[in-house]
Amino acid sequence: MENNNILSKVFIWMFAGLLVTFLTGFVVSLNTNMLINVLSSGALWVILIVELLLVIILSANIHKMKATTAKVCFLLYAFVSGLTFSSVFVMYELGSIMYVFLITAAIFGIFALVGAKTNLDLSKFGTYLMMALLAVIVCLFINIFTASSTADMILSIIIILIFIGFTAYDVQKILRLSEESMISEDNLAIYGALELYLDFINIFLELLKYFGQNKD
Repeated sequence: MENNNILSKVFIWMFAGLLVTFLTGFVVSLNTNMLINVLSSGALWVILIVELLLVIILSANIHKMKATTAKVCFLLYAFVSGLTFSSVFVMYELGSIMYVFLITAAIFGIFALVGAKTNLDLSKFGTYLMMALLAVIVCLFINIFTASSTADMILSIIIILIFIGFTAYDVQKILRLSEESMISEDNLAIYGALELYLDFINIFLELLKYFGQNKD
């Protein structure tokens, strides 16, 4: 596969996923009844479980999935994520959401380019990034009980750095998989889009906590 060709497809699908998520979240945020139903504790747990299952299904079966099935699963995941994303539009001013989106896009673009162009083998960093992410998740759980704002800020910075690292790592991994030709181009585009979508969203949400303007 041509590197430029596969990356173009990956970023097109990633953008499509982000667009579905943002539009879904925005539309739901405008409907009070729908918003209440979506964010109720029971529905929220169902949505989170469905999100997790879709990620697992896509990641585990991408090698043998039909391209159409993979695309539908990815867009469905983006839609389901958009349901919970509606809370973002409730909490923050739309202008600041767009501002943070642009900041995230700039940071993401820089490190995606690093991953695509660097001669350094980033594959060995994947394990370290995952270990760091698991450690942060444990610390976040502990901080639920300690409620330390300082710890929360430090953990947010670490999360941003982790997913910046994952951005470069994932882009290089996509290029490596394209050279091995073990996955069809269409399926690899969806797999890559999902990985980079998750990187982008996590960076965005952490930046929004500190640069987003709360609604009055």
